[in-house]
Amino acid sequence: MFDYGTLREIWWLLLGVLLIGFALTDGYDLGLGAIYRFITRDDTERRMALEAIEPHWEGHQVWFILGGGAVFAAWPMLYAASFSGFYFAMLLVLLALILRPVGFNFRNKVENPAWRNLWDWALTVAGAVPALVFGVAFGNLFLGVPFHLTDSLLPVYDGHFFGLFHPFALLAGVVSLAMLVMHGASFGAMKIEGAVGERAHKVARGAAIVTLLAFIAAGAWLSVLPGHAIVSAVAPDGPSNPLHKQVAVTAGTWLANQQAHPLLWLVPSLAAAAMLAVALLRRRVAGFVASCLAVASIILTAGIALFPFLLPSSTNPAHGLTVWDASSSARTLGIMLFAAVVFLPLILAYSTWAFRIMRGQVTRAHVEEQARNGGGY
Repeated sequence: MFDYGTLREIWWLLLGVLLIGFALTDGYDLGLGAIYRFITRDDTERRMALEAIEPHWEGHQVWFILGGGAVFAAWPMLYAASFSGFYFAMLLVLLALILRPVGFNFRNKVENPAWRNLWDWALTVAGAVPALVFGVAFGNLFLGVPFHLTDSLLPVYDGHFFGLFHPFALLAGVVSLAMLVMHGASFGAMKIEGAVGERAHKVARGAAIVTLLAFIAAGAWLSVLPGHAIVSAVAPDGPSNPLHKQVAVTAGTWLANQQAHPLLWLVPSLAAAAMLAVALLRRRVAGFVASCLAVASIILTAGIALFPFLLPSSTNPAHGLTVWDASSSARTLGIMLFAAVVFLPLILAYSTWAFRIMRGQVTRAHVEEQARNGGGY
Protein backbone atom coordinates (compact mmCIF):
# COMPACT_ATOMS: atom_id res chain seq x y z
CA MET A 1 0.00 0.00 0.00
CA PHE A 2 1.13 3.56 -0.62
CA ASP A 3 2.40 5.71 2.25
CA TYR A 4 0.22 8.50 3.63
CA GLY A 5 1.88 11.33 1.71
CA THR A 6 1.62 9.47 -1.60
CA LEU A 7 -2.05 8.67 -0.99
CA ARG A 8 -2.74 12.37 -0.49
CA GLU A 9 -1.04 13.26 -3.75
CA ILE A 10 -2.81 10.46 -5.63
CA TRP A 11 -6.15 11.83 -4.45
CA TRP A 12 -5.15 15.30 -5.59
CA LEU A 13 -4.57 13.79 -9.04
CA LEU A 14 -7.85 11.88 -8.91
CA LEU A 15 -9.74 15.05 -7.98
CA GLY A 16 -8.20 16.65 -11.06
CA VAL A 17 -9.33 13.69 -13.17
CA LEU A 18 -12.89 14.09 -11.88
CA LEU A 19 -12.91 17.85 -12.58
CA ILE A 20 -11.55 17.31 -16.07
CA GLY A 21 -14.03 14.47 -16.67
CA PHE A 22 -16.90 16.74 -15.67
CA ALA A 23 -15.65 19.59 -17.86
CA LEU A 24 -15.14 17.34 -20.89
CA THR A 25 -18.53 15.66 -20.68
CA ASP A 26 -21.11 17.84 -18.97
CA GLY A 27 -19.05 20.84 -20.07
CA TYR A 28 -20.13 20.52 -23.68
CA ASP A 29 -23.73 20.07 -22.53
CA LEU A 30 -23.52 23.33 -20.57
CA GLY A 31 -21.66 25.13 -23.35
CA LEU A 32 -24.05 24.13 -26.12
CA GLY A 33 -27.00 24.85 -23.84
CA ALA A 34 -25.67 28.35 -23.22
CA ILE A 35 -25.61 29.21 -26.93
CA TYR A 36 -28.27 27.03 -28.56
CA ARG A 37 -30.85 29.81 -28.43
CA PHE A 38 -28.46 31.98 -30.46
CA ILE A 39 -27.41 29.47 -33.13
CA THR A 40 -30.93 28.35 -34.01
CA ARG A 41 -33.58 30.14 -36.04
CA ASP A 42 -36.78 28.10 -35.59
CA ASP A 43 -38.32 25.49 -33.34
CA THR A 44 -37.04 22.56 -35.38
CA GLU A 45 -33.46 23.81 -35.20
CA ARG A 46 -33.78 24.28 -31.44
CA ARG A 47 -35.04 20.73 -31.10
CA MET A 48 -32.04 19.57 -33.13
CA ALA A 49 -29.66 21.27 -30.66
CA LEU A 50 -31.48 19.79 -27.68
CA GLU A 51 -31.48 16.36 -29.32
CA ALA A 52 -27.68 16.56 -29.47
CA ILE A 53 -27.20 17.04 -25.72
CA GLU A 54 -30.29 15.70 -23.95
CA PRO A 55 -29.45 11.97 -24.21
CA HIS A 56 -26.07 12.58 -22.53
CA TRP A 57 -26.39 15.22 -19.84
CA GLU A 58 -27.96 13.11 -17.08
CA GLY A 59 -25.24 10.47 -17.27
CA HIS A 60 -22.58 13.16 -17.29
CA GLN A 61 -23.78 14.45 -13.92
CA VAL A 62 -22.05 11.48 -12.30
CA TRP A 63 -18.70 13.31 -12.64
CA PHE A 64 -20.07 16.25 -10.65
CA ILE A 65 -21.44 13.94 -7.95
CA LEU A 66 -18.17 12.00 -7.76
CA GLY A 67 -16.19 15.23 -7.46
CA GLY A 68 -18.32 16.41 -4.55
CA GLY A 69 -18.13 12.99 -2.92
CA ALA A 70 -14.35 12.86 -3.31
CA VAL A 71 -13.96 16.28 -1.67
CA PHE A 72 -16.27 15.26 1.18
CA ALA A 73 -14.46 11.99 1.89
CA ALA A 74 -10.85 12.85 1.04
CA TRP A 75 -10.68 16.43 2.37
CA PRO A 76 -13.53 17.02 4.86
CA MET A 77 -12.10 20.36 5.99
CA LEU A 78 -12.04 21.54 2.37
CA TYR A 79 -15.67 20.47 1.99
CA ALA A 80 -16.70 22.33 5.14
CA ALA A 81 -14.78 25.55 4.42
CA SER A 82 -15.66 25.77 0.72
CA PHE A 83 -19.35 25.06 1.18
CA SER A 84 -19.50 27.73 3.88
CA GLY A 85 -17.60 30.29 1.81
CA PHE A 86 -19.21 29.57 -1.55
CA TYR A 87 -22.66 28.74 -0.17
CA PHE A 88 -24.69 31.18 -2.27
CA ALA A 89 -22.56 30.58 -5.36
CA MET A 90 -23.09 26.83 -5.04
CA LEU A 91 -26.81 27.37 -4.42
CA LEU A 92 -26.93 29.37 -7.66
CA VAL A 93 -25.21 26.53 -9.53
CA LEU A 94 -27.55 23.92 -8.06
CA LEU A 95 -30.62 25.96 -8.97
CA ALA A 96 -29.33 26.25 -12.53
CA LEU A 97 -28.64 22.51 -12.69
CA ILE A 98 -32.13 21.79 -11.32
CA LEU A 99 -33.64 24.10 -13.93
CA ARG A 100 -32.09 22.10 -16.76
CA PRO A 101 -34.06 18.83 -16.41
CA VAL A 102 -37.23 20.84 -15.78
CA GLY A 103 -36.62 22.69 -19.05
CA PHE A 104 -35.99 19.48 -21.00
CA ASN A 105 -39.16 17.88 -19.64
CA PHE A 106 -41.52 20.87 -19.80
CA ARG A 107 -40.51 22.51 -23.08
CA ASN A 108 -42.47 20.13 -25.28
CA LYS A 109 -45.52 19.83 -23.03
CA VAL A 110 -47.37 22.74 -24.64
CA GLU A 111 -47.34 23.59 -28.37
CA ASN A 112 -47.17 27.32 -27.79
CA PRO A 113 -44.32 29.51 -29.09
CA ALA A 114 -44.27 31.72 -25.97
CA TRP A 115 -44.15 28.67 -23.68
CA ARG A 116 -41.29 27.09 -25.62
CA ASN A 117 -39.43 30.39 -25.86
CA LEU A 118 -39.62 30.72 -22.06
CA TRP A 119 -38.01 27.31 -21.56
CA ASP A 120 -35.46 27.96 -24.31
CA TRP A 121 -34.19 30.95 -22.34
CA ALA A 122 -34.36 28.98 -19.10
CA LEU A 123 -32.14 26.29 -20.62
CA THR A 124 -29.76 28.97 -21.90
CA VAL A 125 -29.44 30.42 -18.40
CA ALA A 126 -29.04 26.91 -16.96
CA GLY A 127 -26.05 26.39 -19.26
CA ALA A 128 -24.36 29.78 -18.88
CA VAL A 129 -24.66 30.33 -15.12
CA PRO A 130 -22.74 27.23 -13.92
CA ALA A 131 -20.03 27.81 -16.53
CA LEU A 132 -19.52 31.36 -15.27
CA VAL A 133 -19.77 30.59 -11.54
CA PHE A 134 -17.27 27.71 -11.72
CA GLY A 135 -14.70 30.09 -13.20
CA VAL A 136 -15.37 32.84 -10.65
CA ALA A 137 -14.93 30.28 -7.85
CA PHE A 138 -11.61 29.10 -9.32
CA GLY A 139 -10.45 32.69 -9.63
CA ASN A 140 -11.16 33.26 -5.95
CA LEU A 141 -8.87 30.38 -5.06
CA PHE A 142 -5.94 32.36 -6.46
CA LEU A 143 -7.06 35.46 -4.55
CA GLY A 144 -7.47 33.54 -1.33
CA VAL A 145 -10.79 32.81 0.34
CA PRO A 146 -11.61 34.92 3.43
CA PHE A 147 -11.78 32.28 6.15
CA HIS A 148 -9.85 31.24 9.22
CA LEU A 149 -9.74 28.19 11.47
CA THR A 150 -10.45 28.10 15.17
CA ASP A 151 -8.20 26.23 17.59
CA SER A 152 -10.52 23.26 17.19
CA LEU A 153 -10.12 23.45 13.35
CA LEU A 154 -13.63 24.74 12.69
CA PRO A 155 -13.69 26.97 9.57
CA VAL A 156 -15.12 30.47 9.98
CA TYR A 157 -15.99 32.42 6.85
CA ASP A 158 -15.07 36.11 7.07
CA GLY A 159 -16.36 37.37 3.70
CA HIS A 160 -19.62 37.94 1.87
CA PHE A 161 -21.15 36.92 -1.46
CA PHE A 162 -20.38 40.14 -3.34
CA GLY A 163 -16.76 39.95 -2.23
CA LEU A 164 -16.34 37.05 -4.65
CA PHE A 165 -16.62 39.39 -7.66
CA HIS A 166 -13.01 40.61 -7.75
CA PRO A 167 -11.86 41.65 -11.26
CA PHE A 168 -9.45 38.71 -11.45
CA ALA A 169 -12.23 36.31 -10.42
CA LEU A 170 -14.47 37.77 -13.12
CA LEU A 171 -11.67 37.28 -15.66
CA ALA A 172 -11.44 33.64 -14.56
CA GLY A 173 -15.20 33.45 -15.05
CA VAL A 174 -14.76 34.72 -18.62
CA VAL A 175 -12.11 32.03 -19.22
CA SER A 176 -14.49 29.34 -17.92
CA LEU A 177 -17.56 30.55 -19.79
CA ALA A 178 -15.70 31.07 -23.08
CA MET A 179 -13.94 27.70 -22.68
CA LEU A 180 -17.19 25.78 -22.21
CA VAL A 181 -18.91 27.72 -25.00
CA MET A 182 -15.98 26.75 -27.26
CA HIS A 183 -16.33 23.14 -26.14
CA GLY A 184 -20.10 23.03 -26.52
CA ALA A 185 -20.00 24.76 -29.91
CA SER A 186 -17.28 22.37 -31.11
CA PHE A 187 -19.51 19.46 -30.10
CA GLY A 188 -22.51 21.06 -31.80
CA ALA A 189 -20.52 21.63 -34.98
CA MET A 190 -19.59 17.95 -35.02
CA LYS A 191 -22.97 16.59 -33.95
CA ILE A 192 -25.59 18.72 -35.74
CA GLU A 193 -26.04 18.78 -39.50
CA GLY A 194 -26.69 21.73 -41.76
CA ALA A 195 -26.95 25.40 -40.88
CA VAL A 196 -27.00 24.85 -37.12
CA GLY A 197 -23.72 22.97 -37.27
CA GLU A 198 -22.22 25.70 -39.44
CA ARG A 199 -23.23 28.40 -36.98
CA ALA A 200 -21.90 26.35 -34.07
CA HIS A 201 -18.59 25.99 -35.90
CA LYS A 202 -18.29 29.76 -36.27
CA VAL A 203 -19.10 30.26 -32.59
CA ALA A 204 -16.50 27.64 -31.60
CA ARG A 205 -13.80 29.43 -33.57
CA GLY A 206 -14.68 32.81 -32.06
CA ALA A 207 -14.95 31.40 -28.53
CA ALA A 208 -11.55 29.73 -28.91
CA ILE A 209 -9.95 33.11 -29.63
CA VAL A 210 -11.74 34.73 -26.68
CA THR A 211 -10.67 31.86 -24.40
CA LEU A 212 -7.07 32.12 -25.57
CA LEU A 213 -6.90 35.89 -24.99
CA ALA A 214 -8.54 35.61 -21.56
CA PHE A 215 -6.28 32.67 -20.65
CA ILE A 216 -3.15 34.67 -21.57
CA ALA A 217 -4.45 37.71 -19.66
CA ALA A 218 -5.11 35.57 -16.57
CA GLY A 219 -1.61 34.09 -16.78
CA ALA A 220 -0.06 37.54 -17.06
CA TRP A 221 -2.09 38.70 -14.07
CA LEU A 222 -0.97 35.66 -12.06
CA SER A 223 2.65 36.64 -12.65
CA VAL A 224 2.11 39.75 -10.47
CA LEU A 225 -0.76 38.59 -8.27
CA PRO A 226 0.24 37.81 -4.65
CA GLY A 227 0.57 34.06 -4.29
CA HIS A 228 0.86 31.70 -1.33
CA ALA A 229 3.87 29.50 -0.58
CA ILE A 230 4.68 27.24 2.37
CA VAL A 231 7.92 28.46 4.01
CA SER A 232 8.06 25.99 6.91
CA ALA A 233 9.04 22.35 6.74
CA VAL A 234 6.56 20.17 4.83
CA ALA A 235 5.62 16.75 6.20
CA PRO A 236 3.65 14.93 3.46
CA ASP A 237 2.79 12.14 5.92
CA GLY A 238 2.15 14.44 8.89
CA PRO A 239 -1.10 14.96 10.79
CA SER A 240 -4.03 16.74 9.15
CA ASN A 241 -3.67 20.06 10.94
CA PRO A 242 -3.39 23.21 8.77
CA LEU A 243 -2.28 25.25 11.81
CA HIS A 244 1.17 23.60 11.86
CA LYS A 245 2.64 25.49 8.90
CA GLN A 246 3.83 28.96 7.95
CA VAL A 247 2.85 30.61 4.67
CA ALA A 248 4.35 33.62 2.91
CA VAL A 249 2.44 35.75 0.40
CA THR A 250 4.54 37.31 -2.36
CA ALA A 251 3.86 38.53 -5.89
CA GLY A 252 4.17 35.93 -8.65
CA THR A 253 4.35 32.92 -6.34
CA TRP A 254 1.48 31.15 -8.11
CA LEU A 255 3.85 30.47 -11.01
CA ALA A 256 6.58 29.03 -8.75
CA ASN A 257 5.86 25.41 -9.66
CA GLN A 258 6.29 26.13 -13.37
CA GLN A 259 9.45 28.12 -12.70
CA ALA A 260 10.91 25.32 -10.57
CA HIS A 261 10.01 22.66 -13.16
CA PRO A 262 10.18 24.26 -16.65
CA LEU A 263 8.65 21.18 -18.31
CA LEU A 264 5.35 22.16 -16.69
CA TRP A 265 5.16 25.11 -19.11
CA LEU A 266 4.25 22.50 -21.73
CA VAL A 267 0.77 22.24 -20.20
CA PRO A 268 -0.34 25.87 -20.80
CA SER A 269 1.49 25.75 -24.14
CA LEU A 270 -0.58 22.72 -25.13
CA ALA A 271 -3.73 24.59 -24.05
CA ALA A 272 -2.83 27.56 -26.25
CA ALA A 273 -1.97 25.34 -29.23
CA ALA A 274 -5.24 23.42 -28.84
CA MET A 275 -7.28 26.62 -28.75
CA LEU A 276 -5.55 27.83 -31.90
CA ALA A 277 -6.36 24.49 -33.50
CA VAL A 278 -10.06 24.91 -32.66
CA ALA A 279 -9.98 28.36 -34.26
CA LEU A 280 -8.17 27.22 -37.42
CA LEU A 281 -9.21 23.63 -38.12
CA ARG A 282 -11.97 23.07 -40.65
CA ARG A 283 -12.53 19.39 -39.82
CA ARG A 284 -15.11 19.36 -37.06
CA VAL A 285 -14.16 16.07 -35.40
CA ALA A 286 -10.56 17.27 -35.16
CA GLY A 287 -11.86 20.56 -33.77
CA PHE A 288 -13.76 18.76 -31.02
CA VAL A 289 -10.69 16.68 -30.11
CA ALA A 290 -8.64 19.90 -29.96
CA SER A 291 -11.31 21.43 -27.73
CA CYS A 292 -11.04 18.46 -25.36
CA LEU A 293 -7.28 18.95 -25.15
CA ALA A 294 -7.73 22.67 -24.51
CA VAL A 295 -10.24 22.15 -21.70
CA ALA A 296 -8.14 19.48 -19.98
CA SER A 297 -4.95 21.55 -20.28
CA ILE A 298 -6.55 24.74 -18.94
CA ILE A 299 -7.83 22.94 -15.83
CA LEU A 300 -4.52 21.16 -15.34
CA THR A 301 -2.67 24.47 -15.65
CA ALA A 302 -4.77 25.94 -12.83
CA GLY A 303 -4.22 22.85 -10.68
CA ILE A 304 -0.44 22.94 -11.16
CA ALA A 305 -0.33 26.63 -10.23
CA LEU A 306 -2.34 26.08 -7.02
CA PHE A 307 -0.53 22.94 -5.85
CA PRO A 308 -0.23 22.07 -2.98
CA PHE A 309 -3.00 24.46 -1.92
CA LEU A 310 -6.62 23.36 -2.10
CA LEU A 311 -8.20 26.41 -0.46
CA PRO A 312 -5.81 29.31 0.32
CA SER A 313 -6.92 31.72 3.03
CA SER A 314 -6.76 35.49 2.56
CA THR A 315 -7.70 36.16 6.21
CA ASN A 316 -4.81 34.14 7.63
CA PRO A 317 -2.61 32.57 4.92
CA ALA A 318 -1.18 30.05 7.41
CA HIS A 319 -4.69 28.59 7.76
CA GLY A 320 -4.94 27.73 4.08
CA LEU A 321 -5.80 24.10 3.34
CA THR A 322 -3.29 22.01 1.42
CA VAL A 323 -3.09 18.52 -0.01
CA TRP A 324 -0.99 17.38 2.95
CA ASP A 325 -2.69 18.92 5.97
CA ALA A 326 -6.44 18.80 5.27
CA SER A 327 -7.04 15.18 4.27
CA SER A 328 -8.82 12.24 5.81
CA SER A 329 -6.92 9.39 7.43
CA ALA A 330 -4.61 7.11 5.49
CA ARG A 331 -7.07 4.24 5.94
CA THR A 332 -9.94 6.28 4.49
CA LEU A 333 -7.87 7.36 1.51
CA GLY A 334 -6.74 3.78 0.93
CA ILE A 335 -10.28 2.36 0.97
CA MET A 336 -11.46 5.14 -1.34
CA LEU A 337 -8.57 4.48 -3.70
CA PHE A 338 -9.62 0.83 -3.97
CA ALA A 339 -13.18 1.93 -4.77
CA ALA A 340 -11.91 4.41 -7.36
CA VAL A 341 -9.77 1.75 -9.05
CA VAL A 342 -12.88 -0.44 -9.37
CA PHE A 343 -15.53 2.08 -10.33
CA LEU A 344 -13.72 4.78 -12.29
CA PRO A 345 -12.92 2.44 -15.22
CA LEU A 346 -16.57 1.35 -15.23
CA ILE A 347 -17.70 4.97 -15.52
CA LEU A 348 -15.19 5.63 -18.29
CA ALA A 349 -16.34 2.49 -20.11
CA TYR A 350 -20.00 3.46 -19.76
CA SER A 351 -19.37 7.02 -20.97
CA THR A 352 -17.38 5.77 -23.95
CA TRP A 353 -20.03 3.17 -24.81
CA ALA A 354 -22.86 5.72 -24.58
CA PHE A 355 -20.97 8.19 -26.75
CA ARG A 356 -20.32 5.47 -29.34
CA ILE A 357 -23.91 4.20 -29.36
CA MET A 358 -25.24 7.71 -29.91
CA ARG A 359 -22.70 8.64 -32.55
CA GLY A 360 -23.79 10.19 -35.79
CA GLN A 361 -25.29 13.56 -36.62
CA VAL A 362 -28.66 14.90 -35.56
CA THR A 363 -30.58 15.61 -38.75
CA ARG A 364 -33.52 17.88 -39.47
CA ALA A 365 -35.45 15.00 -41.04
CA HIS A 366 -35.08 12.89 -37.88
CA VAL A 367 -36.28 15.70 -35.60
CA GLU A 368 -39.24 16.53 -37.84
CA GLU A 369 -40.28 12.87 -37.85
CA GLN A 370 -40.08 12.82 -34.05
CA ALA A 371 -42.27 15.92 -33.89
CA ARG A 372 -44.90 14.32 -36.14
CA ASN A 373 -44.95 11.30 -33.80
CA GLY A 374 -45.31 13.50 -30.72
CA GLY A 375 -41.79 12.88 -29.40
CA GLY A 376 -38.57 14.85 -29.07
CA TYR A 377 -37.87 17.99 -27.12
